Amino acid sequence: MATNAPTDIKLHKKSATLELVYGDEACNTFSAEFLRVHSPSAEVRGHGKGQEILQTGKRQVKIVNLESVGNYAIKLSFSDGHDTGIYSWTYLQELAGEHDALWNDYLMKLDAVKASREPLPVGTQVINIMPSSKD
Repeated sequence: MATNAPTDIKLHKKSATLELVYGDEACNTFSAEFLRVHSPSAEVRGHGKGQEILQTGKRQVKIVNLESVGNYAIKLSFSDGHDTGIYSWTYLQELAGEHDALWNDYLMKLDAVKASREPLPVGTQVINIMPSSKD
């Protein structure tokens, strides 16, 4: 088992939180929204620096499944269908250590583009209109 692996993992579906308990009785708790918007997947992080995609409307997202990935990580599946992030124990410890700064940075990015944590109403269709290039 990896040395930084938790000894217990608790998925609290009602509060939409994931709790990681360690042998020294330390504990890290993450909201599903926080984990979703900080997914290590290429869908969220892009394929390189500067290619990150700001996640919006994730306030009500839930973790619907988790599965072990070897002895080094877990794969989370979310209620919005996202299931491509593999969260290594090291990455989860980094998230815990930088939680407040990461969360505040996320909120500032949302504010800067006038986006929301709230999901769009059911049935809303979004159409992105790109300006035409001048030939």
